[in-house]
Amino acid sequence: MKSALFSLLLFFCVLGFNSFAQDKQPEPIGGVEAILKNVVYPQSAKEANIQGKVLIKAIIDEKGNVAETEVINGIQKDCDQAAVNAIKKTKFTPATKDGKPVKAEVVIPIMFKLS
Repeated sequence: MKSALFSLLLFFCVLGFNSFAQDKQPEPIGGVEAILKNVVYPQSAKEANIQGKVLIKAIIDEKGNVAETEVINGIQKDCDQAAVNAIKKTKFTPATKDGKPVKAEVVIPIMFKLS
């Protein structure tokens, strides 16, 4: 992808909160690649040999925009911010409930790994 020095693993875990109940979960437009292309492995993390998984909780609104983000489990502030920035730059198809777009909460893990 952007660099042979790292690989990223992304997948979604929808949290089952009643206030965010849905029939279909949000998905990034363009697939996982849409997020991957926005992730930049921070130089400071490369130099410090920082690797690991960053967990980001994101609220996707009814229009598919990332309304809020929160780092649930970080590894280093620059990697955490790189993960948040990549997710915020991504447009999603909204979740649906009874065929109508609804707000949804997802957890997106991003793996930073030096090769």
